[in-house]
Amino acid sequence: MRSPLPQRHGLDAVRLRTPDEGPWTSMRDHLVERLPRVAPERIDAMLAGAEIVGVDGPLTPGSPFVPATFVWLHRDLPDEVPVPFPIGVVHRDEHLLVVDKPHFLSTIPRGRHVVETALVRLRRDLGLPDLSPAHRLDRVTAGLLMFVVHRHERGAYQTLFRDRRVAKSYEAIAPHDPALVLPRTVSSRIVKERGVIVAQEVDGPPNAETVVELVEHRGGLGRYRLTPRTGRTHQLRLHMAGLGVPILGDRFYPELHDTALDDWTRPLQLLAHTLEFTDPLTGQERQFTSALPLQAWDDHAGWVAGAPRPVDGPATRR
Repeated sequence: MRSPLPQRHGLDAVRLRTPDEGPWTSMRDHLVERLPRVAPERIDAMLAGAEIVGVDGPLTPGSPFVPATFVWLHRDLPDEVPVPFPIGVVHRDEHLLVVDKPHFLSTIPRGRHVVETALVRLRRDLGLPDLSPAHRLDRVTAGLLMFVVHRHERGAYQTLFRDRRVAKSYEAIAPHDPALVLPRTVSSRIVKERGVIVAQEVDGPPNAETVVELVEHRGGLGRYRLTPRTGRTHQLRLHMAGLGVPILGDRFYPELHDTALDDWTRPLQLLAHTLEFTDPLTGQERQFTSALPLQAWDDHAGWVAGAPRPVDGPATRR
């Protein structure tokens, strides 16, 4: 069922379904109980301002409770720290949008990151209200991120990633260990518990596999090509740390370090570098390559000093 409310700041309205039965005499009473983090006074103001809409139109402060129906509303946005980096547009057509996501920008709204996310920014800046992600990247990982332009087509592209029919490669900058024999395939069992910020490798049948290759090295650093054969949370970061060459800028592995949300210094040197797949709608062979550099390789002193590099090329800006 399509929302009767338009998007706000690139965000869809929240849809709530009322219970089949309940003790409430008014929709207002139900919403006060249903939304405990929203002050009753704020709900009153939203009702008075016709900001909460049901299937038959805006609700009023006196609207009676209706079971098994839908209501829509926009939640108030949290205070966010603006991410001061642009999103580079790599490719755009009638079906797909492929971008270079910068470090520190989340893919989709979650937790404290809502408007300052790639999805919301692109919907707003490019006028693509139905845009949806085909997959995700961690907030601190930069590089190729693919979106589907039309909602009714997203399933075909999301299935590609689910069924591992997309060939992906990453680049990473990490210490160079001459004693480390590469290339090699790293396999382990990775688990991540809900509410725990880091994942961990545990005993048991492997569920994560990464091919690690050394592309070149100089000055004690290596530039690595990482090819994941599975998609576990933080898989590449855990596997590199497990080899004794943690990715530069990793504040989770091998040790967790607290970082302020507005600390843009020394970004994780991990880049989603290539995507290759057969387009499920057109049959076309698709190949995309990131245009972003990893700063620690070409400008290690600047990366250490926390001086961000400018990004060239077509981009959407904050």
